Amino acid sequence: MAENKFVKAKGTGNNFLKIKCRDCENVQVTYSKGSSTVVCNICGATLVSPTGGTISTNAEVLEVLK
Repeated sequence: MAENKFVKAKGTGNNFLKIKCRDCENVQVTYSKGSSTVVCNICGATLVSPTGGTISTNAEVLEVLK
């Protein structure tokens, strides 16, 4: 199984992000400055972790929604 590495979502500003789960490919929308952990609605994998600023994510960022 691949190791899940969380990376800060840089260059997203204060916008909503469309992200895709790496495990089940479910697409969800989250805020780039989120303050809570976001889990996948389908498989329960952790997609987003708060850092006190810009989120860190192990999901693929598909689009920045403005």
